[in-house]
Amino acid sequence: LMPMMHSEDIGIQDMSLPLFDQYTSKLTYDYAVKHHDIIARFGRFPHRNAMLGRPSSNDEDKFLTQPGSSF
Repeated sequence: LMPMMHSEDIGIQDMSLPLFDQYTSKLTYDYAVKHHDIIARFGRFPHRNAMLGRPSSNDEDKFLTQPGSSF
């Protein structure tokens, strides 16, 4: 399940949530939902942008300044 949680494909993220809900703890499921919601919002994990040489949008930069925005 961990590769699914870290995928930047929203379809994979969508498929993963029922599996996390069924096979993991509430804490792990909630963490998976947090990952899903970031992909749903941005289509990628903004905290990866710098290391992958991707430019960040203003919204992504603002998001990354919020507490708990990165992993």
